[in-house]
Amino acid sequence: MCSSQTVKCQNQHLDAIPRSLPPNTKFLFVTGNNISRISVDSFPTRLELLTDLYLSGNELEAVDEMVFDNLPNLVRLDLSNNNIQTFSEQAFPDDNKLQVLNLSRCFHNHSTIDVLLSVLRNGNLLQLTALDLSNNDLVLLPEGSFASLPSLVSLSLQNSSIISILNGTLKVPPLRDLDLRDNSLSYFLPVSLAEFSLKPNLHILLAANPWRCDCFIEDTLLWLKNSSSQVADVQNLTCADPERMRRLPLLQVEQSQLKCSGGMEGVLETSYVFLGLVLALIGVIFLLVLYLNRKGIKRWMYNIRDACRDHMEGYHYRYEINSDPRLANLSINSDV
Repeated sequence: MCSSQTVKCQNQHLDAIPRSLPPNTKFLFVTGNNISRISVDSFPTRLELLTDLYLSGNELEAVDEMVFDNLPNLVRLDLSNNNIQTFSEQAFPDDNKLQVLNLSRCFHNHSTIDVLLSVLRNGNLLQLTALDLSNNDLVLLPEGSFASLPSLVSLSLQNSSIISILNGTLKVPPLRDLDLRDNSLSYFLPVSLAEFSLKPNLHILLAANPWRCDCFIEDTLLWLKNSSSQVADVQNLTCADPERMRRLPLLQVEQSQLKCSGGMEGVLETSYVFLGLVLALIGVIFLLVLYLNRKGIKRWMYNIRDACRDHMEGYHYRYEINSDPRLANLSINSDV
């Protein structure tokens, strides 16, 4: 469907991007098709006016090099709801103007995280201001993941299975909006809290995380109470564990309620039980080996006993000779 400068090719079972696109196309929607790969041949003619490209839901797996070279004014790119396995660092031209990139629901396996990091670090996305990485299997993002995005102000990591924010992960000076909802965060490391404190204009969303209210969350609670203006949904944050504090708002948790030592005792108790089970298993295996080799062990013990008896009889014989002078002389004469 074509309407003025908008072209829509949605749910048409296409296996490639249409080649005959109007030269004045500004908004292009090619969504819900079966396009597994896009390459430099996907856009054979230069589209100077194209600013918005939507390629979501195409079962896309590969983004090749120079694929966007003929889209010099591309500002918004939506690749969401695909299954990207490869993404070339040279996909974008060096002087690209991309500002908004949507990669939501694109990386369903943590093993493809290197593909994403390679593009973010080496893709020349210097003008990128908004990045959507929500609904991906990220788990952990290494240090400097966004260091090559100097213009980034909005970052969504919602529902990306993130368990912790490591030191240096968010070293992006202008970052203003950070969405960390629906992840697996139980507390923040002190280094992460220090990075948040260095960005007073940063607004964070943290709801729907399984906050564990024990000794490890103490620094996080202190930060929340002193910097509650940074967390837009701070009133919605509640404890998930332990059970006695479940659904208790984090802002109402007192330090005296954090049973740190009890938690450590529980860990030690579990460790001792595990050690006991391991030792018991080793004992059972040892006894089983002895039982299976009982005949050989019995034969070995008899051999040792016979050897010791022969050895002792030899000593006894020598002792009798040495104690009787007649036998001693007889022994000497026989030797001569």
